[in-house]
Amino acid sequence: MRRRRHLGLAAVALALTATLAACGGDDTPTGPSSATAGSSSEASDSAHNNADVMFAQMMIPHHQQAVKMAELAPDRAADPAVLALAQQIGTAQAPEIETMTGWLAAWGEPTGMPGAGGHGTDDMGMMSEGDLTALQTASGPNFDRMFLEMMIRHHGGAIAMARTEQRDGQFPDAVALARTIESTQTTEVETMKGLLGTG
Repeated sequence: MRRRRHLGLAAVALALTATLAACGGDDTPTGPSSATAGSSSEASDSAHNNADVMFAQMMIPHHQQAVKMAELAPDRAADPAVLALAQQIGTAQAPEIETMTGWLAAWGEPTGMPGAGGHGTDDMGMMSEGDLTALQTASGPNFDRMFLEMMIRHHGGAIAMARTEQRDGQFPDAVALARTIESTQTTEVETMKGLLGTG
């Protein structure tokens, strides 16, 4: 009897040991694998380089100026096609400013340009204060012509920056936005040249 009792206790102990080992085996891989997956996802989402930062820092003020120019059109444009184009530009670029500002905030980078990296405002196609003042004081067909000529130059700068980002950038969303900017603004340049009769 005593021997049977010992055998029974041994069997129970063995069963408990196996059960605990099985439970421990189930719990161990779950925690680390989830944490690793989360870390990998976060690292992938935030991976970027200096080209991405410069692209956003330079394109934000560039877009802001384009939106400012577009906002002048409703009270000054004579050609409905020019007004429609200006509205299209403002509608497209305002959300892009917010998107790029969000990237810089997530990366801990300032939105202002500490330096243009060798690129001046002329290289970016941006207007001077004198240009903007002249555009603000123009109206009718004169405004239409000035707006189109200035915006063609302005778009040229954006297209150049977008191509640089596509070549040198790392952050997928920034590269995708650069591709969209190049495509959209190249089409708009052709439209503006057509309106000027120079296309």
